[in-house]
Amino acid sequence: MTRRVRTCRRVAVTGLGVVSPLGEGVDANWAALCAGRSGIRRITKFACDDYPAQIAGEVDFDPLLYLEKKDLKRMDAFIQYAMAAASMAMEDSKLPIDDSNAARVGCIVGVGIGGLQTIEDTHDSYIKTRLKRLSPFFIPKLIGNLAPGHISMRYGARGINYAPTSACASGAHGVGDGFRQIRDGYLDAAICGGAEAAVTALGVAGFAIMRALSTRNDEPERASRPFDLGRDGFVMGEGAGILVLEEWEAAKARGARIHGEIIGYGASGDAYHITKPAPEGRGAAECMALALDDAGIQPEDVDYVNAHGTSTQFNDANETLAIKAVFGEHAPRLAVSSTKSMTGHLLGAAGGLESVYTTLALREQKLPPTINLDEPDPACDLDYVPNEARAAAARIAISNSFGFGGTNACLVFRRVDENEADADTA
Repeated sequence: MTRRVRTCRRVAVTGLGVVSPLGEGVDANWAALCAGRSGIRRITKFACDDYPAQIAGEVDFDPLLYLEKKDLKRMDAFIQYAMAAASMAMEDSKLPIDDSNAARVGCIVGVGIGGLQTIEDTHDSYIKTRLKRLSPFFIPKLIGNLAPGHISMRYGARGINYAPTSACASGAHGVGDGFRQIRDGYLDAAICGGAEAAVTALGVAGFAIMRALSTRNDEPERASRPFDLGRDGFVMGEGAGILVLEEWEAAKARGARIHGEIIGYGASGDAYHITKPAPEGRGAAECMALALDDAGIQPEDVDYVNAHGTSTQFNDANETLAIKAVFGEHAPRLAVSSTKSMTGHLLGAAGGLESVYTTLALREQKLPPTINLDEPDPACDLDYVPNEARAAAARIAISNSFGFGGTNACLVFRRVDENEADADTA
């Protein structure tokens, strides 16, 4: 077998797909973001009157628009979301997959928790009936890697196929790993991102008992308030964000619409605590610095930060410190916003969803706001694009994702001019 020489190639974003609390599809999501509209509501999926947190970003979703009825028995909701978002992204990209390239197209979709509803439902049934009503699809319905697995089977993509599981950084690691596989010559294209469906009775209870969730139950739309002095915890969300990435010259050659370019990726670990971020945002800062170095750019080249911005006391203050540590004198000139103020926190899907949003912000030259930022925390003193979207000539942006266990990921995106994909940029 001939050994492939390691290369360094450009990576284009040619497909985008979204299922989120703001709706299905890129257009619906972008309109909601620009309007500063929240997708947080009172939970309807289960009774939660005795819960301290009774709100979430639920998905209003008809899986039969994307799947056959028989498929639903084999797929937990997180897989259904991933399949729907992948369908949108592939339709957008129009990437052809056949025997000539199938082994060079990968599927990498991060999943933080996996099929929690399937576990809950099956456990209840098992206690009542033991093996009599246990489905043979139980295990393949719930495990994380069946999100990219089903995507690969639908489209015939035979390249590397797996699900990074790194808590709230899972989706960003999925996108970053897809980027590196293409840049380094191991793949020519990747269907990547993140998916999650943990808004379940046990999932919400687990985060609530940690006192991690907002209890602003009477004002759901105002509950997620990153960087605000009155923030009292994050709000859970669900959904999927999927991107199709391609080697730049191949995308140009087939006339693909290029939404943007990924130019860098950094990943680090805090080595500090199971849930708290490292003091002074140390791990997050190292991650951002690695991403900038990987992209070959300087801090002052960055115009916008799509923040992790969860609306928790520790995260928001530490991320602010980390941004200051990396960007120094340029930090006050950065626009920073948290789209979680509108979607809630999609856990393992967050990085995929926010990669789509960051790409759109650069493409449309408009920055989504941080809503509910009424009284900024003195410890959070950057420009967080408060409450209203902002037109901006932004060329380079980063997207941050940080997770339990101290896992960090940062992606660097570059704007692509409308005529650039047709120009000779080799």
